[in-house]
Amino acid sequence: MVIRSFTMSCFLVIFIMITGVVSAGDEEIRCNEKQESLRAQIANVRDAVFDLMATYAERYAKGAQFLSDLERIEKEIAASPTEHLEQLEMKFSRLRREALLANPLVREQPILFVVRPQYLPDHHSTATMFQTGEINTNSFRGGGALKTIHFGNGGVVQTLLEAPEGIVRDPEIDFDGMKILFSLRHRINDDYHIHELDLCGTGVRQLTFGSGLTDIDPMYLPDGQIVFVSTREPKYCQCNRHIMGNLFKMDANGANIRQIGRNTLFEGHPSLLPDGRILYARWEYVDKHFGPAFGLWTVNPDGTNHAVYYGNNAWSPGAILDARAIAGTQQVVATFGSCHDRPWGAIAIVDRRYGLDGTYPVIRSWPADIDHYLTNRQDYGDGKSRHHPAGGQIDNFTGLPIKYEDPFPLSEKYFLCSRTIEGERMGIFLLDTFGNEILLHSEGPGCYDPMPLRPRARPPVITNRTDYAKQDGYFYVADVYKGDGMENVARGAAKTLRIVEAPVKLFWTQTNWNLDATQAPAMNFNCTNNKRILGDAPVEADGSAYFAVPADTFVFFQLLDENGMMIHSMRSGTMVQPGETIGCVGCHENRLTTIENRKFPLAMMRAPSEIKPWYGPPRDFNYLTEVQPVFDRYCVRCHDYGKEAGETLNLSGDLGLVFNTSYLELRTKSALRWFPDAPGGHKLLVKAVDDGPAEVLPPYSWGSHRSRLAEVIRGKHHGITVDQESRDRVITWIDMNAPYYGSYASVYPDNVFGRSPLNDQEIEALRRLTGVQVGDISTELLGSQVNFTRPEFSPCLAAVKANDPDSYQTALQIIGKGKERLEQKPRMDMPGARLSDADLKVLKKYNEQGETEKEIRRLISQKSKPNQIISTEY
Repeated sequence: MVIRSFTMSCFLVIFIMITGVVSAGDEEIRCNEKQESLRAQIANVRDAVFDLMATYAERYAKGAQFLSDLERIEKEIAASPTEHLEQLEMKFSRLRREALLANPLVREQPILFVVRPQYLPDHHSTATMFQTGEINTNSFRGGGALKTIHFGNGGVVQTLLEAPEGIVRDPEIDFDGMKILFSLRHRINDDYHIHELDLCGTGVRQLTFGSGLTDIDPMYLPDGQIVFVSTREPKYCQCNRHIMGNLFKMDANGANIRQIGRNTLFEGHPSLLPDGRILYARWEYVDKHFGPAFGLWTVNPDGTNHAVYYGNNAWSPGAILDARAIAGTQQVVATFGSCHDRPWGAIAIVDRRYGLDGTYPVIRSWPADIDHYLTNRQDYGDGKSRHHPAGGQIDNFTGLPIKYEDPFPLSEKYFLCSRTIEGERMGIFLLDTFGNEILLHSEGPGCYDPMPLRPRARPPVITNRTDYAKQDGYFYVADVYKGDGMENVARGAAKTLRIVEAPVKLFWTQTNWNLDATQAPAMNFNCTNNKRILGDAPVEADGSAYFAVPADTFVFFQLLDENGMMIHSMRSGTMVQPGETIGCVGCHENRLTTIENRKFPLAMMRAPSEIKPWYGPPRDFNYLTEVQPVFDRYCVRCHDYGKEAGETLNLSGDLGLVFNTSYLELRTKSALRWFPDAPGGHKLLVKAVDDGPAEVLPPYSWGSHRSRLAEVIRGKHHGITVDQESRDRVITWIDMNAPYYGSYASVYPDNVFGRSPLNDQEIEALRRLTGVQVGDISTELLGSQVNFTRPEFSPCLAAVKANDPDSYQTALQIIGKGKERLEQKPRMDMPGARLSDADLKVLKKYNEQGETEKEIRRLISQKSKPNQIISTEY
């Protein structure tokens, strides 16, 4: 017992001695690390002080004293024991703040900012309007103000405007520094409208009016007019149910509001480039996944020449917001964010001389290392997984531990921004390119939109190129064979350009179909867009084209061969103003490319072509009426229920819960989404791009040239020759990305997928009676389980028909009710379909806005602009 006690005591003494040594060693390591960190921070401040002294001389009068103080404190830190470092760190922090606040760009004028709560999380980074009467109205949180803080006057805060129950947002200062535009909403049952504050003493005046609409993001233009973002053309995102805004402009007094952006989704956060163009954030997708299609675009103040500036073809960032030009450079600073998040993230400086996509043009960021957030993984698997293998990248920036937003460049080296300080609360920060980052001011509930209240240079006025007396604009392509991958297309192969409209989404439903995106209501198998073919234009022998297109129409182009089969397709959209002529070098060419010095394009040596209609006037492309008649005529004699060939591929037109039989058969027996396959390899029945990948795809990578159905329909399948128009209809359907519904309208908006004539109770009864998960999307991917055209052929009845006659009859009667309802009230894929009263109301509002716009443009074209606002109360 004595020996054991002695041994244990020795071990205890030895353990204490060892752990004491280790603790001392750890303390020394921590001390060295802290000293090294402080020395690095001191070096950052010293670099900034040297720069400020060199740049501003007498305006930064205490620079030498700051350098001396930094040297002294650095010596103290080097000689200090651990217990004194915390006190020295506080001393350094005070010195750093004093030295950086002495920056003339910060202290010589007040800093304007907004106080408000952070927007509640919602569907998308653009969903911050919470407009009255919309799905997310109740997400509005009030309690805001417009304020200034003057660091050259002791940090005095002045309140310019308070909104105790409302929100002030999106301030912008006039070029003389004496007026401020902003958007104001007084309370939850109000909406945002544009206001102007005159600092000379005349107070606040409201510039825009109207109920059930939103006006945000105002900005002064060089000619005195104002651009802003509005929901006055009411439309919704295709991948959910949220209202979108577009670019509008108006006179300085709020008169003559007209639309200058016609993208089908969101255009916002405008700012001015030094040359007078508008730089703005644009969310748009045509045959593309909804997440990565958010880049920076430019447009002239008259609405002409919309063009990509940076982004739009990478999976991350999922949003690029609040971009502003950095004076004296070719760089912009912007927020890199996520798709499904608030409008915050990292701050990045982009120099597009190094590229128009990807990480290489990102020359600086806060935080410093964001490369692992800017992933662009392009592994798409075999197209069969229910989970999109690349889609998660659109939300990479939600993982940032600290969030930034509202960057404002004071110069090419110093920036103001908002940044999280605790939870979601934001404060005003000063950043610089030397590594310094300090909190300038914070107050509850949060501080946003900091900018210096000072005069600034007025960019040049860009000459107006619109002619509102005209109905059309004009596009040209110099050479369709120029562009990514087009070197693999034989010259002479391209014969026509197809012009396709991507219509706006005016209607939505509570229920949805969802593979890679929320379709509310169901539109297509795995793509959110509907289509409207406007017609075709000829391509000349040298690859050029020149044609007229209806103005103010969001369109994209497809390059076709002599058989009307797609070679290449845009997966983005463009638009033209009345009287505008705009063009491009080629198909998916480098966006900095100019026309080579060669012969003038042949198409430009003649008048613009009138586009040739596609089998009748432009109309919403609807599978059941455009394509199904071909199968009815040539195929269903064999490929039908109860036929041997129908077991392999059923091409009947019988109506299911959401789509018809042939559509689901062709899509479910192909792939869930696009994936790369080897040229010359096995072809799918239908090779659609669906809601396709972020990157530009090469020619012939999808569409009719890669689809087995096109080969069958063009050949002699069992001796059957399909006529030319019928071939064109099937081939065009494939090349249009295999759409189904032509309209987002729904006469059954509350039922499953927004399309079924059966209600939830009836669907549940069918499930109970048949043991089949009717109305579940996983079940529908096996083929429609319900047949409303011939209820007895409903696949869900197969198991109970012989085993449970009573359940069979009851289930058959339920499906029969659905058939009767479709006969009485056809859904939107059927002939005779009509809009519901609710949708007619929405359409009426949309058309009224269009008529108001037409009247304003008519008056402008007649040079008789009224001095009062034409009514916007719709």
